Amino acid sequence: MTPDYRITLQGQTISPAFRARLSSLTLHDRRGMQADQLDITLSDDDGMLDIPPTGAELTLAIGWQGQALTERGTFIVDEVEHTGAPDTLSIRASSADMRQGLPGKRTQSWDDVTVREILITIAARHDLTPSVGATLAGIRIAHIDQTDESDLHFLTRLAERFDAVATVKSGYLIFVPMGQATTASGLEIPPIQLRRETGDQHRYLVAERDAYTGVTALWYEKDQAERLTVTVGEPDNTQQLRHTYANETEALEAAQAEWQRLQRGVAFFSITQAVGDPNVFPETPAQCIGWKPQIDATAWIITEVTHNLTESSYTTALQLETRSEQ
Repeated sequence: MTPDYRITLQGQTISPAFRARLSSLTLHDRRGMQADQLDITLSDDDGMLDIPPTGAELTLAIGWQGQALTERGTFIVDEVEHTGAPDTLSIRASSADMRQGLPGKRTQSWDDVTVREILITIAARHDLTPSVGATLAGIRIAHIDQTDESDLHFLTRLAERFDAVATVKSGYLIFVPMGQATTASGLEIPPIQLRRETGDQHRYLVAERDAYTGVTALWYEKDQAERLTVTVGEPDNTQQLRHTYANETEALEAAQAEWQRLQRGVAFFSITQAVGDPNVFPETPAQCIGWKPQIDATAWIITEVTHNLTESSYTTALQLETRSEQ
């Protein structure tokens, strides 16, 4: 199998069909409000490549010869370096959807609104289409303040409160439960199989599962002028959150989110696939086959994907964590 790619940059199409120029390509595909990063090194031994300005638009498709290429999106050039001899052009770019980072600090109080209504409002500000997970959309928030804060930071904070993923992809503002392998419409993402024989390297790490049996959060009862607690999980050995919340609902939401994070943090797995897969994305569930029984028995979900291409090789490195219990 021979790797294949198509890069369009400043009106130039760079691919093996035109002229093999690729020295290396690395694409980091991350979940959440982190911009995907693309690093490309191209041969310019004939001096025919134009040096693109920062801010230039770049598109990328990758895969294997004889198969349809997978479009990986549009990127904006952040850094450019030309070195020699031999002459090479190095480009660093970030995903266009996240390049602006939902700019503009604002101050706003949100009162008696649902998560869906917040996403609709923010998406409209940035000409995006809102897409909210079914289990999150109807959650009603009595009050939350956005004080001199960008929409990016506010949504990241809101996502942490509900243990969700907030991100921008292909013109959509997406808000879905983290680690539960569902699309914004609530449909389950089909799992992929990771077999030992297709892997080049792997690493498995497991932590003490019973370190905490639950999470406790404090909240302030105004009428009685006292602090009360709410616990998620078993009360035997709980992690206590530092913050004191305004009411029981907020305390419960925070405890549930932290408990879900603790459950996902039980085990981690990483693997480099010898044959790269251009169609794998973060938040995809995975089943491991052929490793130790403990690894194969764990429900995994992909958190980060790194594609590495040259003219002669293409590998995919995956980072996985324990999938949240439904």
